Amino acid sequence: MKKKTLPRPHPVLIGLMGCGKSSIGRRLSKKLKMPLVDLDEVIVKLAGMSIPEIFARHGEAYFRELETEALSKKIGKKVILATGGGVVLREINRKLLKAHPPVIWLKAAPEFLANRIAGDSNRPLLANQDALQKLSTLAEERYPLYAECADLVIERDGIKKNEVVVEIINFLHKRLNT
Repeated sequence: MKKKTLPRPHPVLIGLMGCGKSSIGRRLSKKLKMPLVDLDEVIVKLAGMSIPEIFARHGEAYFRELETEALSKKIGKKVILATGGGVVLREINRKLLKAHPPVIWLKAAPEFLANRIAGDSNRPLLANQDALQKLSTLAEERYPLYAECADLVIERDGIKKNEVVVEIINFLHKRLNT
């Protein structure tokens, strides 16, 4: 018997930087035979420069404008969408996310995230800052916004990526059968 792929829904992954949106998205893409779109890659193509360059040349506000443009172009498509960690900061983005479920929050403690992204120089919000302190501040600001948008919350601390993928697939199957 041929395995059935899920025609719908098209999951959107949210969470702080380092929680595994891209890497889990790639695994989910293989399992569901559905393309992965990393919103950061869409933004880089729109701007014609890397994310650190966007921040350095134009600032975070410009980056957030590009993020909204990219999200509105890609959300609801037949893809798995891995967003950037700050996508929930703008109300228009939260409305888009809530209008296109399921939104899956990969929740992780700042300590877990700081260990995962230690030494990653491609994260402008952490430039010249203590990663744990900055991630703690971001968590305080963003966790309520993630919770507002999320249809499923998966605690990442101590859970392997493959286990997260299985949990997401089980959730999607339940949604399709209800």
